Amino acid sequence: MRPRTLDEVIGQRHLLGSGTPLRRLVESEAPMSLFLWGPPGTGKTTLAYVVSNVTKRRFVEISAVSAGVKDVRAAIDNARRELGMTGRQTVLFVDEVHRFNKAQQDALLPAVENRWVTFIGATTENPFFSVISPLLSRSLLLTLESLTDDDIRAVLRRAVSDERGLGGRATLADEALGHLVRLAGGDARRSLTYLEAAALLADDITVEVVEKAVDKAAVRYDRQGDQHYDVISAFIKSMRGSDADAALHYLARMVEAGEDPRFIARRVVIFASEDVGLADPTCLQTAVAAAQAVQLIGLPEGQINLAHAVIHCALAPKSNAVVKAIGAAVGDVRRGLIGQVPGHLRDAHYPGAAKLGHGDGYKYPHDFEHGLVRQDYAPEQVRERRYYEPTTHGAEAPVAGRWARIRDFLRGSDPS
Repeated sequence: MRPRTLDEVIGQRHLLGSGTPLRRLVESEAPMSLFLWGPPGTGKTTLAYVVSNVTKRRFVEISAVSAGVKDVRAAIDNARRELGMTGRQTVLFVDEVHRFNKAQQDALLPAVENRWVTFIGATTENPFFSVISPLLSRSLLLTLESLTDDDIRAVLRRAVSDERGLGGRATLADEALGHLVRLAGGDARRSLTYLEAAALLADDITVEVVEKAVDKAAVRYDRQGDQHYDVISAFIKSMRGSDADAALHYLARMVEAGEDPRFIARRVVIFASEDVGLADPTCLQTAVAAAQAVQLIGLPEGQINLAHAVIHCALAPKSNAVVKAIGAAVGDVRRGLIGQVPGHLRDAHYPGAAKLGHGDGYKYPHDFEHGLVRQDYAPEQVRERRYYEPTTHGAEAPVAGRWARIRDFLRGSDPS
């Protein structure tokens, strides 16, 4: 099912559209040097094959997992010989190029520099960290993106109908198609492997056939339907109820069903402030770090970072004081309790501010004992309103005591 032309390639529209660098390179006769960087199953090897096929160039593939300097030099020598004898150019494709050490990558430089080959390196790791600068600077870096669900769906439908695939000899039920899409996780190669395994068992491919072929149960989960809202609701409420096991169950359910991990991470970050707050200030740090990790590495490894944050959130002492505080403050503002900013707190830096009395009488807290000084901070309309009412849970307990003493002092009572 490997595409034969650029137009047959599914996905990567940002690389394959009219006028893109890859299109221009393929349409020219000059040798080129490319790095294709992206997750597994996004079409790196496919693009290399297509470039070779479209440009009628000889294709030589080397795997950096097993090849050494000797293999690289032999491939380059053969390419030079072919170019000199027949004038035919060679596409030298190096898969997993990030696995080459510096000496092995250095061996590629003369061929790239002298245009003896069209070099294409495929990598799943950031080439700025794994590829030597001289080689990277002489190459065009193209970043491939994970295929969307619609892309995987198109790959599978083509495989069912195309003569190079199942040629219409099997039917694929809609639910089975959806299950295969979820299992693929944006990896076209994986989706075709699972489809092939299912087709070996039956011509009528149903969810049950796919489950049997892949040995993985289908998770009934519609990302736009009731299951999406029900499961995420149960997930949040399980963390709020401090049941780490239940929260992990719902996390696994969402991950296995193909839910966007970034959506899950965002919910955990919100929870860290909404339901934990200052009862454990480190909870938000963990949640944000997990969200960044998921963005950086994706799935499946990102589920470990999510689980880390979920367990932390579930077991942390709980406080909803933060969300209640901002809710009350916003409620007052919406009801019109705004008032003027006290004159002594207004900006006094711009020319003319002093003539307006801005900043007059402001007391600088650092000049006073304990960094506290009694003066009005809030507008008169809300001066006696109380928004933040801390709990005595976890790390918020000492905050509650300190805030009570500070508030009493600022409102006119002497601190105890």
